[in-house]
Amino acid sequence: MADFKQIGDTVAGQFRGLNGRHPGQWPLIPRLMCGLGALVGVVVVGWFLYLSGQLEELERGEQEEVTLREAYKTKVQQAINLDSLRKQKEQVGEYVATLEKQLPSKAEMDALLSDINQAGLGRGLQFELFKPGQVLVKDYYAELPIDIKVTGNYHDVGAFTSDIANLPRIVTLNSMSLNAGKDGVLTLEAVAKTFRYLDREEVDAQRKAAAEKAKKGAKK
Repeated sequence: MADFKQIGDTVAGQFRGLNGRHPGQWPLIPRLMCGLGALVGVVVVGWFLYLSGQLEELERGEQEEVTLREAYKTKVQQAINLDSLRKQKEQVGEYVATLEKQLPSKAEMDALLSDINQAGLGRGLQFELFKPGQVLVKDYYAELPIDIKVTGNYHDVGAFTSDIANLPRIVTLNSMSLNAGKDGVLTLEAVAKTFRYLDREEVDAQRKAAAEKAKKGAKK
């Protein structure tokens, strides 16, 4: 205990009377402590001014590396499947072309309406209502609803709906209601919907309306 006390007194004695003396004239222990404090200060200041920014940049670089690796893997996978993707694209193009052929033009709509009417008459059905509605113009096509009401026997009505489904143009029956009358006569009420291409003027009008809507949205 005496040795530790003597060492403590010796160290404490070296810190006495330092005021007014040049640091170069300080005893060894105060000089070492001062140097150690300066070193710690330099490390702390360097950390906040330089190293922390470098570490953040390193983390960003690592994250970017992960992103680039994933993108590279995706592109490699796409390159491997390129032939398959091209074939799928061709198949989709052929399918779209097939569907487009089922859409009549505006000039062909009268013929399609006649086909729908003839499908009913050919099955011996009586039309009590055949009323085309208002054309609904969508982004890429126009939709024409037709209110129909036909009467006939069970088999003829069923055959009529089958004939509608098998028309070369796309026609769908919606909101169907089937009611039985006297002597087994059935009444079918439905909304037949058919679709057609937009003509050039309608396409231009749609584009103009979309541009004006986007412009108004940008102003808000």
